[in-house]
This record gives sequence, structure tokens and C-alpha cells, in this order.
Amino acid sequence: MPLQWAIVFLPWLGAAALAAVPDLRRATFANIAVSALSFILAVALMALPFEQHGWTRTDALNLPFILVAAFVGLTTAVFSAATLEAEGFDHWRVRAYHAAFQLFMGAQFLALLADNLGVMWVAVEIATLATVSMVAVHRTPAAFEAAWKFFILCGVGIALALFGTIVLYLAAQPLLNEETGLSWAALMAVAARCDPGTLNLAFAFLLLGYGTKAGLVPLHSWLPDAHAEGPVPISAVLSGLLLNAAMLAVLRAKAIVGANPDAVAPGPFLLALGLASVLLAALSLWRRRDARRFFGWSSIEHMGIAAFAFGLGGAAANLAGLVHLLGHSLVKSAVFFGVGRAAQAKGSQKIADIGGLVATHPALGWGLALAIAGIAGLPPFLLFASEIRLLTAAAGQAPWLALALALGMVTAFAALITVLQALCFGPPTPDAAGALDGWREAAAAAPLWLHLAIAAGLALAMPAGLAAMLAEAARVIG
Repeated sequence: MPLQWAIVFLPWLGAAALAAVPDLRRATFANIAVSALSFILAVALMALPFEQHGWTRTDALNLPFILVAAFVGLTTAVFSAATLEAEGFDHWRVRAYHAAFQLFMGAQFLALLADNLGVMWVAVEIATLATVSMVAVHRTPAAFEAAWKFFILCGVGIALALFGTIVLYLAAQPLLNEETGLSWAALMAVAARCDPGTLNLAFAFLLLGYGTKAGLVPLHSWLPDAHAEGPVPISAVLSGLLLNAAMLAVLRAKAIVGANPDAVAPGPFLLALGLASVLLAALSLWRRRDARRFFGWSSIEHMGIAAFAFGLGGAAANLAGLVHLLGHSLVKSAVFFGVGRAAQAKGSQKIADIGGLVATHPALGWGLALAIAGIAGLPPFLLFASEIRLLTAAAGQAPWLALALALGMVTAFAALITVLQALCFGPPTPDAAGALDGWREAAAAAPLWLHLAIAAGLALAMPAGLAAMLAEAARVIG
């Protein structure tokens, strides 16, 4: 079996096996084992030349995201092993959670690897359904409401994306056969000769459809609720993985439409949605009192920043957008590891009930403080590098838009620093539960610090191979 397909089917086989494991301890360690094997396959995939196998293709655009997805999946599995006991799952929910987790991971890999846009659509839908089931696993009224909102809004989005995919196929139908009509590589080859009006219609639906999954305004409101009500570890894969797959689908569509000189430029649409997402999220951060919902809104802001970068276009802005997505995956996952563990220790997700973590839980408090500083755009993390690069490019191409973007980023920065002060350095609040066992406490803290170390290391000294791959990906996007 080609490695591209092995990395998809391994998690799905793991999901089938984990559905039969009712014991929490055994299930969590089996989940780690499957995730570790997936990460090894992702590393091996990086060492192979770009190639196509059926409906899958590896290229400079998807390989970095596959590696980050596998890494975040592994660290989330480790964090789950340390903290999932506090969720109070019975044996049915243990099975459902772990099976859905690996089902999501396999679908995520397929969405990133897919060369066929129809297969990508199916993979994103499978990932969505798996995530909906994880959000609802607590079976509380609030969890059902969040899962239902997630399902309905993303259902609308995926329906729009399906229609856009069909229209895109129709645009290329006179030039391609049935087997290659939805191949991204084949579409890129004939995009300049497709009907521009049909391409414009296709891109409008694809942007709205996958933009919903990416958390862009206006169909964004599912995201904070899903973060707040699902199990603690799920927030990491929601912000770190699902949003990236949806944005990659948008970028594939943008590259096709952008290759037609007579089609409407896709950049301004991404600029508009991105800037609207940044400004709305920046203002909304000041009204949030729930810590996990607060950082859900922060994810909307950062996806808006990435969309703005890709809308601006050009090598520098595209590179900034790609680095921003990778940095957001690493640092935001670290934030949710820290916030999730703090919420379990304090017995509440309210910001007012979580305070003084540096004094009461030093390793957790300092780690969370650095993670929030990183997501706020402070050095030495990747988001600082991407935001500086983006603002520099925007100031040269569109100064007034750069000013509006900077205003939104500064507003969000102030809100994040205010919450950092409250959570980490404010007056200590009492714990509602005892400390975890020694190995569990270490396993809960290790993913947070590991993510921070990698995010800082990549910002200070990115490997030459990865930098070259991202530069090539920026060129592919157009």
C-alpha cells in the first residue's frame, strides 16, 4: 500500500479497534500507539519525493500540514491519557471518544492529501461528523446544543462547498474527462482555458462553504461553542487541525481560479472575509468570560489573519499566511492544553475562577503564560515572525488595509494580555480537585512545553528544507 494511503487507513483501523476497548487506561495507551505510528508515517512521507497515488498527491503545500497534523494528534493523545479520567466517561463514551478521534485523524490526513476535490469534500465531511460526535459525547444540554449548532452551520457550509465543487467540475468538463475532472493538478493545467464566469461562481461557493469550516465570518459562530462544550483535548485538534484542512481547500480553489486571467481575482474576497473575522473576533474577545470560548474566538481572529495574508497574495504574504497557520496550530494547541488542565484543576472554565496559576501550579502557569504570549504575537514564537512579515507586506501593497488589520491585531493583543494577567498572575483561586498522579501531571504538562519549544525553535532557526518547501507552497498558491 502506498504510504499516502497507509497514513489514512491506519487511524481508521485504529478507530475500529478502539471502538471495542471499554477500559479507559488501555484505550488511552492504544490511542497513543496509533497516533505515534501515524506520526512516524508522516515523518517518512516527508522524506519521499512529491508523487501522486490515485486520488492522493503530495506537494509542498500539504506536506508541512500533514506533519503538523500528525504531531498535534500525537500530543493530544498523550494529553488525553493524562486528563481524560477527569471527564467522567463511562465505557460507552470511552469507546465513542477514541474511535471518533482516530476517525477524525484519518479523515484529516485524507483531506490534506487529496488531489481530487470531491474526495477532499468527503474527507472534510467525515472529519466534521467525527468532531460533532466528540463535542456531543458528554450528552449534556449545552453539549448537544453546541454539537447541533456545529452540525447545522457546518452542514450549510459543506452543502455550499459541494455545490461549488460541482460547478468547478462543470467549468472544466469540456477540457477534462470524468476521471480527471476534479483533479487539482489537472484543473490547474486547464484553468486558463475554463469559462471564467463558471469559475467565479464555483469559487464563491467554495469560499463560503469551506470558509465556514475554517471559522471565517459570517458562518463562524459554531466554533466558540464547540470549544467550550467538548472534552478538553478536542479543542486542540479543532483549532490546530480542522481549520487548516478547510483553509487548504480554499487555497486549492484560489490557485485554480487565480490561474485564469479573465476570472475575478479571488484575493479581495479573502481580504474582506479575513479582515471582517479579525475585527469581529478582536472586539468579541473583550466580552468573553469563559476561558475556552475566549480562545475559540482567538482562533477566529487568527484564521482571519491567515485569510487576509492569502488574499493579499504574493510570495511574501503567502509565506506569512502559511507560517501563521503552522504557528497557530502549534501555539493554540498549547494554549488549550494549559487552559483545559487549569479548568479541570479549578473545576470551572470561567476566567474569574481560574487565577494565580503561576503561584498554585508553577509549571502549568508559566507554560500557559508563554503560550498566551505566543498566541498574542510576542517573540520568540512563529506567530510573531508571521505577523511582522504580513504587516510589512501589507504596508507596501495596501497601507489602509494594513492599518485596519493592525488595529484589529492590537485590540486582540490587549484582550489576550489582560486574560494572561488574570489567569496566570492574578489572585490565586482555590482548586476544586486534587493534583493528578505524578505521571499524569507530567504527561499533561509535557505537550504544552513541547509545542512551545518547537514553535520557538522554528521561529529562531527554521530548517532549510522546510523553509524551501514553504516558499514553494507560497508560489503554488499564487
